[in-house]
Amino acid sequence: METPKISPRPLPVLTQTENNTTLWVGHFQNDPDDHFAGQTFNCPSEGQLDNIQVYSASVHHEGELQMTLHEFNTELKSWGDPIASSTFEIEKNDNARWIRFSLPPVDLRKGTTYGFRINSAGEAMVGLGEAATNTRKPFTFGHEWNADSRNLIGHFFSYFSLAFKVELSA
Repeated sequence: METPKISPRPLPVLTQTENNTTLWVGHFQNDPDDHFAGQTFNCPSEGQLDNIQVYSASVHHEGELQMTLHEFNTELKSWGDPIASSTFEIEKNDNARWIRFSLPPVDLRKGTTYGFRINSAGEAMVGLGEAATNTRKPFTFGHEWNADSRNLIGHFFSYFSLAFKVELSA
């Protein structure tokens, strides 16, 4: 009789928990543009992705958030096709807490750069926790990205980072 393999508990392999400012995602009622956020990261180990968490600093409007995961080309600063996606129904009581996007199993490779993007699938407006650092100490694991519906290419920043956790099973 074969013993079933027990999947190891997912462990955070990359965490950035600093949170000293806010990046808004979604749609303000008086603003015609949708706002998007994202983060790139260099994967520090091999494993199967289980989830990515982001810190919800403030929920202005409830609704659905969508996260997509991509391979990311750092030289061209371009997103590959989505390799996984997840949704999260954000509610008012999700203020000041980590929200977890459970993702289907995806094998991540050590040393490869990935990125995730978050958008509102409706009227949700959420302030995601982010960290700002000074110009002498940029973040080295990846770049924060933000864009809006007028500029879908967006901007990348090494002195800002979303507050996030990436969890893998070995």
